[in-house]
Amino acid sequence: MPILKNAKKAMRSSERKASVNNRVRSQMKTALVKARTTATKETVSSAFSVVDTALKQNLIHRNKAARLKQQLSKLTAPKK
Repeated sequence: MPILKNAKKAMRSSERKASVNNRVRSQMKTALVKARTTATKETVSSAFSVVDTALKQNLIHRNKAARLKQQLSKLTAPKK
């Protein structure tokens, strides 16, 4: 356990940030699974926005976000 006052504050702050990050990660995983199982324009679009939110908060790398979005867009692309 932290002893110093600033260490206690840092621990509280990191716990709050971790809870927000976990919520966003969970939303992203849920949206990705839903988009992959039922690939409609609405589910893919909502998954895009959740991935962009995670990217904006620096939870995932920009290349991973691009890769995920590319994989999702292939699901709704018209077949040749």
